[in-house]
Amino acid sequence: MRYVVAKDSRDAVALLGETAGARVLAGGTDLLVQMKLSETGPALLVDIKRIPGMGDIIEEEGGFRIGAAVSGAEMGAHAALKAQWPGVVEAVELIGSAQVQGRATMVGNLCNASPAADSVPAMLAAAALARIEGPEGVRDVPVVELLAGPGKLHLADAELITSIFLPARVPQSADAYLRFIPRTEMDIAVVGAAVSLELDENGVIKAARVALGAVAPTARLVPEAENALVGTKLDASALAACAAASSAACAPIDDKRGTVEYRTKVAGVMATRAAKIAYIRAGGTL
Repeated sequence: MRYVVAKDSRDAVALLGETAGARVLAGGTDLLVQMKLSETGPALLVDIKRIPGMGDIIEEEGGFRIGAAVSGAEMGAHAALKAQWPGVVEAVELIGSAQVQGRATMVGNLCNASPAADSVPAMLAAAALARIEGPEGVRDVPVVELLAGPGKLHLADAELITSIFLPARVPQSADAYLRFIPRTEMDIAVVGAAVSLELDENGVIKAARVALGAVAPTARLVPEAENALVGTKLDASALAACAAASSAACAPIDDKRGTVEYRTKVAGVMATRAAKIAYIRAGGTL
């Protein structure tokens, strides 16, 4: 196995393109475990941590661009980012222990492509964009469009996600992320739910995005749940409709963490709880 520290993103793309089975190393918290469990490691590890910009959180067009090598701990320590997108930050901060937080990255969590990844539903609710660099140039793609299946993204072999962009928030808007796990901490989600809301001056919901994780082959947006919230002040009927739509959107599996029936029920509960938190954060009153 070769290990190469990329000088810049073009260098990283070239390295990925010239070696079949090459892998990107940012935080490495998933990759190194996978390597230990595999009899044969990747032919090439491309370290991107020293590429300029990969470790930066930059304010851009009123939002934030988060480099691919930014750790969860760094996101949690960034006051302005946390104030604008608390749900995204709290989702990333649920990934692993305090030690893992010092290395794990949001982009790595996305690229690992687990259906139960905590940061992905939060990014979907935030309408996040992934910046991708490859042999054909640079493109910005909604994160939701990258999700292909368990362990799979719609990325070419030589393409690299260099950053995630979280757009500017408007006044009276906020997000939230919740997950249910079997233990009190450091476990994989049975269900994850993210909600982002925008209110008008009267506290009526103008726009909503609802996303679920761990209930389908990929995290998914739930338009029916979003429609149930828009035009309401999050009254009981709106919450009930949101819960029903969230449960109806589920296509989970049975495993040791939960049954299909259990996950389906919990999805509606978690979506409504996240909606309440986002609503209050945005300035609404319940």
